[in-house]
Amino acid sequence: MSKSQKSRQTMTDSQVYQRLMRFVLPYWRMFLVSAFGFAIYAATEPALAMIVQRIIDSFNREDRTGIEYLPLLFVGLFLVRGIGSFLGNYYLARISGNLIHRLRCDIFNHYTGLSVQYFDSHNSGYMISRITNNIGEVTRATSDSIRSFVREGFTAIGLLAYLAHTNLQLSLVFLAIAPVVATMVRYVGKRLKRLSRNMQDTVGDITHITSEVVSGNRIVKSFGGEDYERRRFRDASLENRRQYRKLIMTVSLNNPLMQLLISIALAGMVYLALIVMRDSTPGEFAGFFMAAILLPKPIRQLSDANSEILRGIAAAESLFEVLDEPLERDGGDYQTERVQGRIEFKNLRFSYPGAEVPALGGIDLTIEPGQTVALVGASGGGKSTLINLLPRFYDYSEGEILIDGVELKRYQLGCLRRQIALVTQHVTLFNASVANNIAYGALQGADRAAIERAARDAYATDFIERMPEGLDTEIGENGVKLSGGQRQRLALARALLKDAPILILDEATSALDTESERYIQAALSRVMQGRTTLVVAHRLSTIEAADVILVMDKGRIVERGSHAELLARDGAYAKLHRMQFQHADAEGAG
Repeated sequence: MSKSQKSRQTMTDSQVYQRLMRFVLPYWRMFLVSAFGFAIYAATEPALAMIVQRIIDSFNREDRTGIEYLPLLFVGLFLVRGIGSFLGNYYLARISGNLIHRLRCDIFNHYTGLSVQYFDSHNSGYMISRITNNIGEVTRATSDSIRSFVREGFTAIGLLAYLAHTNLQLSLVFLAIAPVVATMVRYVGKRLKRLSRNMQDTVGDITHITSEVVSGNRIVKSFGGEDYERRRFRDASLENRRQYRKLIMTVSLNNPLMQLLISIALAGMVYLALIVMRDSTPGEFAGFFMAAILLPKPIRQLSDANSEILRGIAAAESLFEVLDEPLERDGGDYQTERVQGRIEFKNLRFSYPGAEVPALGGIDLTIEPGQTVALVGASGGGKSTLINLLPRFYDYSEGEILIDGVELKRYQLGCLRRQIALVTQHVTLFNASVANNIAYGALQGADRAAIERAARDAYATDFIERMPEGLDTEIGENGVKLSGGQRQRLALARALLKDAPILILDEATSALDTESERYIQAALSRVMQGRTTLVVAHRLSTIEAADVILVMDKGRIVERGSHAELLARDGAYAKLHRMQFQHADAEGAG
């Protein structure tokens, strides 16, 4: 059980809400101004009943001097009410905006610090919906509900105080329904919280499906997946609608039932008032009756606010699950400007969480500085796993990896990753200019000349110069406007600009045509100069010049040697080589 799941089970609703309110604490000054405004607003409710009382009682007095000014009190009253409403709503809206910004940034920043393993095991749709949908639910719990609690709470207290001042015994009638109201509020709140959590899950499904269709639209179209995706989206949307209907049904039933209870108490109060308040003035009775009529509205809205808070708590739990997720372990304290590039794997073993069979078993390997080592073998042999351990995308528990004689876990994580440039088959580009994609992240401070040199050394200058704005051309989301070969050359330019002493090439040429591959191979020869290079390759023709070739199978190194040595041995590598070139010859003959 994860830490986040444990916290979700052990934290009560009040603890979740208290934790949530800590995000509001930095804005306590604005909150005080907002509360003051709502207090002014709330004070106008009993004041309205008092003005009505004064006006009606004035008709029974012989001296009616100044009575003509009493209606002006209404103008003043609503002016004060408007000022209070503005102060309360404006400053609470500012708190809400700040809260949304802070929560989004905290969640996003935490995402950037989580391990690769976390992203592998979590649905992207749910991760996105937390920043969009769930944060909206949370802010309603900390803004709209606070507005209702403060404004309507003050209003209810003010009206009850006026009723108690007018006739204490009659005002106690409302207390008779308090246990019933509390029971109903508690039941409805629990149901709304559960339904809200279900709603958030279905929104995550919708977001995930949409994200997959948007990013994989070419596959959807080429394989005729439109109908399948439409059905999948419709089913997710129907489930969302079902949960929404249940939620609306609960809310819709809650309000009339609450109003019915309050109206029973109100009718009882008025009935008793007709009997008890015989000696009261008409103004006192009218004021009492008006205050009693005004009281149900704030009580009902307080009930609605409680429901909003519980819905927000359900959303907050999912956010705190992310914030409680441990960040990548970075306990290293060793730093260096630039490593030599000597890499040692000593009895290295690694298993993915939940896997019964280890991905790597007993790897022993030494790579000298500047050496090129190629990893080949069937899929699932452990090649990508091995290279993913080097930048610590995953943490191993058995064995050692050393760079320049220093254990990998002793390196400070940022320092370690500065030493490694990674180029994969699936190039990640961003919706920015060509120059910003080459000089990405920590490379943003690179000067223009260095970017141009990197592009030239990666053989990317020819197609960049044909673009409308050259290096300043926007390339679209994930480089959608570029071919596979062009995208790969930009990735190599990025690696050249980084100038790291260790280079990892994970099937960097496997999906390219012959012409593109020629460019990439020429670029690779420049990228690999003077660097310790690990190459994962399916095309054996691309790694014949490697210093050492490792054949991996089921997480172990089964053969190692140069291209010529392995062919002469006539083992696993020679078999792979024959199969691949027979296939190539057959294609050429066809």
